[in-house]
Amino acid sequence: MALSGLEIYKQLPKKNCGECGVPTCLAFAMALSSGKAALDTCPYVTDVARENLASASAPPIKAITFGNGTVMGDETVMFRHDKTFYHETTLIVQVSDALSDDEVSVKLAEINGLEFDRVGLHYSLEGVAIVNESGDAARFAKVAATVAAGTEKSILLISDDPAALKAALVPLASRKPLIGEANADNYEAIVNLAKENSVPVILKAEGLDALNDLVEKATALGYKEFVLDPGSKTTVQKLADLTQLRRLAIKKKFRAFGYPVLVFTNHTDPLEEIMEASVYVAKYASAVVLKTSAKALLLTLMTLKQNIYTDPQKPIQVEPKLHSVGDVNENSPFYITTNFSLTYYCVEGEVESSKIPSYILPIDTEGTSVLTAYAAGKFEPEYIWDSITKSGVMDKIKHRNIIIPGYVAVVSGKLKELSECNVIVGPRESSGIVAFTKTLN
Repeated sequence: MALSGLEIYKQLPKKNCGECGVPTCLAFAMALSSGKAALDTCPYVTDVARENLASASAPPIKAITFGNGTVMGDETVMFRHDKTFYHETTLIVQVSDALSDDEVSVKLAEINGLEFDRVGLHYSLEGVAIVNESGDAARFAKVAATVAAGTEKSILLISDDPAALKAALVPLASRKPLIGEANADNYEAIVNLAKENSVPVILKAEGLDALNDLVEKATALGYKEFVLDPGSKTTVQKLADLTQLRRLAIKKKFRAFGYPVLVFTNHTDPLEEIMEASVYVAKYASAVVLKTSAKALLLTLMTLKQNIYTDPQKPIQVEPKLHSVGDVNENSPFYITTNFSLTYYCVEGEVESSKIPSYILPIDTEGTSVLTAYAAGKFEPEYIWDSITKSGVMDKIKHRNIIIPGYVAVVSGKLKELSECNVIVGPRESSGIVAFTKTLN
């Protein structure tokens, strides 16, 4: 269990030097106990005290890294507005070793094709789970080797047979796969296998009491690189267990549950499976293993994940530099907008649809939309003209026309005076750009 602030204070040097950024050692101890400070910021803590306080200074949920650098856990809050979420839910698609070689190749090609670009962000699948459904250790090892050779994504090896896991793991140990699942019957063999190869292991037990017992037994083997699977049978129970695990780890500092949590989807219908997975992404799953590799469906899940794990205090932004759409020339129209990603890509998409090569300059408004930026004083004529000048666009076009969003028509007069350009008030909504271009000379 985590130490209290007073218990931590007893082991600090009590210099009250302030070098840690907190005025007193007592205040530092209180911050450390609540997870708002790091022990390393105290330059005078002794080695003995450091060892004793290690659990108090560690994050409530341990960070587990596997594969090509995929990180799970290392979370400190229940809700992102409390602080922030650090690691997005890892999305994994499973490949059964019961498939034929040709079917494995097709599935692998689908998985490698799960790459998307949306509003300036790149989405991709993080991992592939090879599942031992054939019951044949040799077949499992062969399919695992095929998948590993065909993708750079992080690898999971899923079997309850220690011999099958060993056959698949040993040739792939350098890829640092996540292996499992260890249960009450096989945990010694599988945890020791993970320990020997320095890879993380999934611990599975149905029910939180049974899971707690399994974690304690596995920890007694001298290893702590765990990922938990509560083994819940239904979506409702999975949601309840995920919430309880997160609450116990964060609020109660219950160390047995201070590990990332992985869940498998139950539904076989792809659409229902995506809907199920969205519940786990929204509520605390560190990783979700899916069956479907349908591109259209997984894009919706990745979009949801990105929305949840975007820091609400840092809007998605594009680089505030001059952008070209199409084969621009000295006669190309010149549009002004903000660098909020959604705003910019709406404008860019409509400009592309107009089939008229154009310049677009997103003004740095710290990722806010047009009206929000204007209301906050970030879209003023002086700042807009300064940005235009620095972009060098006026050296690229021979006309002196600047197209501004219709919602900020009020800045047109002052901007015209500053720039000595012809300031054209464009449509209020980006959807009006195509029709608007037909009015340009």
